[in-house]
Amino acid sequence: MKRLILAALLLGACGAAEAHEVWIERDGNGPVRIYLGEPGEVLPEGGDPEFKNLKAPRLLTKPDAALVRKAGYLEAEAPAGDVSAWDDNVFAPWGAEGKKEGVVYYARAGRSDPRAVLPFEIVPAAADANRFVVIRDGKPVAGAKVVVVTPDKWSKTMTADASGAVEITVREKGRYLLSATQKEGAATLPGGAVDAVHRITTTTFVAG
Repeated sequence: MKRLILAALLLGACGAAEAHEVWIERDGNGPVRIYLGEPGEVLPEGGDPEFKNLKAPRLLTKPDAALVRKAGYLEAEAPAGDVSAWDDNVFAPWGAEGKKEGVVYYARAGRSDPRAVLPFEIVPAAADANRFVVIRDGKPVAGAKVVVVTPDKWSKTMTADASGAVEITVREKGRYLLSATQKEGAATLPGGAVDAVHRITTTTFVAG
């Protein structure tokens, strides 16, 4: 019975980690809001059930920013412009010995700066462009799968071209979210060593 319970817990952790994403929302130059959940779904009242696992994402734009826990998101003040954050300690590693997996989340809000500041990031090809490039360690990721979620929660999966780029069709006003995932080999995370790591990155922007 104990083994069955443990297996269920591990499967639950795996499912949550792979289905969830961390993303940032920002209106103009107002406060930064950092979420953990499923961006393609309507956020439950009070936040996603797994939100409690989002404790201390690192805000690159202002590393010393105080994170205030709200109903479903963490809020922080940051300088004007694009903002980025990452967190490698949301979910503990899961799986059997020799097959352990972990997850690292990266998030960005804004498309005014085409520079990549995260190890894995979706950046605008130019300031305010609808063309975006998937970057891993400074290099474009050809053929990357990019999921686009529109303001009305409609989603579409696109494939990046040879230069790692996708062109987003903006049909309506509101917030768009782009996400990409890579599964890589062994790594050491705060929760321990893993045999494979899922790297999940998101970028949001507001079309006016």
